[in-house]
Amino acid sequence: MGLVQKIARVFTWWDGQTFATQFWTWRKGEKVGEDAEGNLYYRNADDSRRWVIFKGEIEATKIAPEWHGWLHRTWDETPTERPLVHKVWEQPHQENLTGTALAYAPKGSLRSASPADRTDYEAWSPE
Repeated sequence: MGLVQKIARVFTWWDGQTFATQFWTWRKGEKVGEDAEGNLYYRNADDSRRWVIFKGEIEATKIAPEWHGWLHRTWDETPTERPLVHKVWEQPHQENLTGTALAYAPKGSLRSASPADRTDYEAWSPE
C-alpha cells in the first residue's frame, strides 16, 4: 500500500475500513460470520455492538436480509448459527442497482433504448 493510499485510508471510509475501525475490530471484535459477498460480520464481547466490514465498495444494500436482521437485532442468532428459512417464491438478494446501467427502466422511460410512443399526451405550448 502506497503513501497516498495510507493517507486516504485515514480520512476516507467509502472504499474500505478506516484505521480506527480496523483497530477497534482487532481489539474488540469477535468475528461471527461471513456472507456470500465476502462481507465480514463482528460483535464485541458483550454483544452491545455489531458491525460489518464490507468487501470492496461500502454499499449498505450489499448486506443480505438475514445479516441485516442480525445487525439490527431483529433476531439474536447469526445466520450461520440459525439459517433464515426462505420461501420458494423469494428472489435471491440483489444489491440496489439505482444509478447503474442495470437499473430498472420501465417501458416509456427516458433511459430505455426506444421511448414509448405517447399518443395519449399533447405537450402544452403557450400562444
